[in-house]
Amino acid sequence: MPVDIRIESGRPIGLPPPPKRARASWHLRANAIVVAWLALTVVAATAGDVLPAPSWLLIHVFLLGAVSTAVLIWSEHFTVALLRVRGPSERGSLTRLALLNTATVAVLAGVAYGPWHLAAAGAALLAGVALWHAAVLVRLVRGALPGRFGHVIGWYVTAACALAAGGTLGGLMAAQTVQGALHERMSAAHSQVNVFGWIGLTVLGTLFTLWPTVLRTRMSDRTRRASRAGLWLAAPGLAVAVTGLLAGWRWVALAGLAAYAAGGLAALVPLGDALRRRRPHTGAAWMLGAAIVWFEVALAADLVVVATRPAHQVAAALAPLLPLVLAGFVAQVLLGSLLHLLPAVLGGGPARFKENAALLERGWPARLAALNAGVPLLVLPVPRPVALLGWALVLAAALAFVALAATALTRPRPPAASSAAGAETGPGWRRALPAVAGVVAGCLVTAAAVVVATSGGSGPAAVTATGSRTVEVTLSGMRIRPAVIEAPVGTVLTLRVTNADAQRHDLRLATGERTPTLAPGQSATLRLAPLGGPVDGWCTVAGHRAAGMTMLLAPTGASAASRPQEATGHAGHTSAEAAPAMHGPLDLAAPMSSGWRPHDATLRPAPGGTEHHVEIRADDRLVQEVAPGVRQRVWTFNGAMPGPVLRGKVGDVFVVTFVNAATMGHGIDFHAGATAPDGPMRTIQPGERLTYRFRADYAGAWLYHCSTMPMTQHIANGMYGAVVIDPPDLPKADREYLLVQGELYLGEPGGPAQVAKIRQGAPDGWMFNGTAAGYDHAPLAATAGERVRIWAVAAGPSSGTSLHVVGAPFDTVYKEGAYRLRTGDAGGAQALDLAPAQGGFAELVFPEAGTYPIVDHTMRQAEAGAHGLFKVGAPQD
Repeated sequence: MPVDIRIESGRPIGLPPPPKRARASWHLRANAIVVAWLALTVVAATAGDVLPAPSWLLIHVFLLGAVSTAVLIWSEHFTVALLRVRGPSERGSLTRLALLNTATVAVLAGVAYGPWHLAAAGAALLAGVALWHAAVLVRLVRGALPGRFGHVIGWYVTAACALAAGGTLGGLMAAQTVQGALHERMSAAHSQVNVFGWIGLTVLGTLFTLWPTVLRTRMSDRTRRASRAGLWLAAPGLAVAVTGLLAGWRWVALAGLAAYAAGGLAALVPLGDALRRRRPHTGAAWMLGAAIVWFEVALAADLVVVATRPAHQVAAALAPLLPLVLAGFVAQVLLGSLLHLLPAVLGGGPARFKENAALLERGWPARLAALNAGVPLLVLPVPRPVALLGWALVLAAALAFVALAATALTRPRPPAASSAAGAETGPGWRRALPAVAGVVAGCLVTAAAVVVATSGGSGPAAVTATGSRTVEVTLSGMRIRPAVIEAPVGTVLTLRVTNADAQRHDLRLATGERTPTLAPGQSATLRLAPLGGPVDGWCTVAGHRAAGMTMLLAPTGASAASRPQEATGHAGHTSAEAAPAMHGPLDLAAPMSSGWRPHDATLRPAPGGTEHHVEIRADDRLVQEVAPGVRQRVWTFNGAMPGPVLRGKVGDVFVVTFVNAATMGHGIDFHAGATAPDGPMRTIQPGERLTYRFRADYAGAWLYHCSTMPMTQHIANGMYGAVVIDPPDLPKADREYLLVQGELYLGEPGGPAQVAKIRQGAPDGWMFNGTAAGYDHAPLAATAGERVRIWAVAAGPSSGTSLHVVGAPFDTVYKEGAYRLRTGDAGGAQALDLAPAQGGFAELVFPEAGTYPIVDHTMRQAEAGAHGLFKVGAPQD
């Protein structure tokens, strides 16, 4: 039977009221969280390129934070109202809301600042909350009596499942687990399932009841049938489209999108019936209608893009359509809904309702025209002044609504609100605050975006131009090449930037110049001001800066002395000739910090078996005490410098699972194996892993280290370790120790000052097993008369060692796969000399109890930390 929808008692009653006023009140109050996210969106828009991924953060703070929170709140509320059932427990609702926002914070922080594990955990939690929300809605449907509105809930459930899928894809991308064309296909699938699934399906489901309510007419008799047909087409169609994009099957993706579009058109049939009965006559109706049109335009453009481009180019082609979706569709749905609902929220009785409705609708034709004229100017390839006009039109429409809403909010209220609506809503200004504050925040976002778009970054102080130079810059493989551009002070640099990768990149400089987001094969040119100081550059695509896509413009010449002591971050493996950071001499006699533990130098016997499985994880964020009282961020294998020891016998096979848990690319090179380096020694990106299998055909003490260029930096910052392969018939020793000697370079790893010292071969100190003078503070143990074997590897990267024990000559020396001296020979040895990357062992017997220093007899290296002690006790009777 047809149902009339009228306005009574000052509020629309087309939707059945929730069973409990307290629950509606709770949902309204929960919108404070939405307002908070909108405020953060303002911050993100205002901060602009100060943020590591400004565009990504702005979009996701708004859509993932504000919009998703609002959808979670109101889809549950509308389900309860439409089904006329008791809602789920408030504790459960609060828990889901808290978990959603926790997940959002984790995703935003993990993508922007790392580590990727945080983003992945947040995405997993987001997907879990979405599925929990869907399960709650299904349970409400099953517990309700058959009704006319149950079909709507299916749209909400499917939308929640779409969010779970979108969150999963987003987590995989944030972790940089895939690269190249697959990453771009995943990005396209991620945007489709979130925009057309999570948001699109929710809006389409809501319009079945909201649209006739706004038109003040009855619902179409075909609503239920159209809703079911539309959902049965749209949901599988979206799933097929996402699958096709992920697999790179363009025509499968196109077929899925066509089915989704058919489902959307089916859902619009009852909306058309309502439109034929009652033409739009209010600003709310016209704005919602315009939003529907822009949604269909976006969907049609999407179909064209998917039909005409390979799957890995879809994401880049769709990026310019984002303002259409945000301003034309999402913003107009918000404004149209508020135009209709805000008068009822303000309360005050029927007369007050009419006054506020008339006030909010004042001048709506001009506002509607301005907003919808501005949207295409934001999307089309128009000159910058015309694009700014588009922003101005959209902003003017939003600000006009804010002004009218503020007037309605602050106008004097009647002495008493005796109507049922007024009694139910309570104080109007309290109920209206979340909605009005949300709109204000949304308009501030638009204003901030205009400010960001029209203002450039503050450049460096004026420098006289002394010449010019053009440099070809390539973006590829999560690297900017060249990573460092050195030029005399005053040089006017022109950068011709080309994206040679299979995924999108851009280049942003700290002085404000930037390229647009470049699709594969695209180029852009940046002409800079005369170079006066070091300038950092990076890719602003989410996660790429943390993965190592950075560069440095480094001035040379006397005027460059005013540069900062450290440039920003890793600088893409910089090699700038910047002045070294000044550090006082190491106080090796100072006490170690409380809680310091020495690296265990004890070498365990080779394990049994002939095949050894090992996992080695790269991490470049750990802090380690590298000298007494000196803590330094280091790059490590398995969280230690040096990394784990691999020991075996000749002929043993090592199967190494190498996992990159760091923030930039790393590789690994085992000197003990004979294998083509192309595959197992390649650089892998954060979140990736590979299996490195080698056979130890030769005995010796072998170095392994990070294989990513420039290797000097990776080795100097701690990414090295030892493989010990016993010579055949190796006699048993009473004690075995391993010392891996490395150089110590203080300062931010990868920063210009540290890199300059590495290039000059000027370490701040030398270390045994990761700490300068560490074994002075934690001496190695031995007993007089015992045979002690000391294995040693020189990790460098640039200096070797001349290992010497004061007061105890060596009677056995084994170096680089051969004995140089054996027990019983007439001679002895005073040092085990090793060049960088060489290894071996020496044996000795301490003659009596006492303290015996062990040093690198390159004395400046000994005095700078390559020094330790043996504490030798008397034999026990």
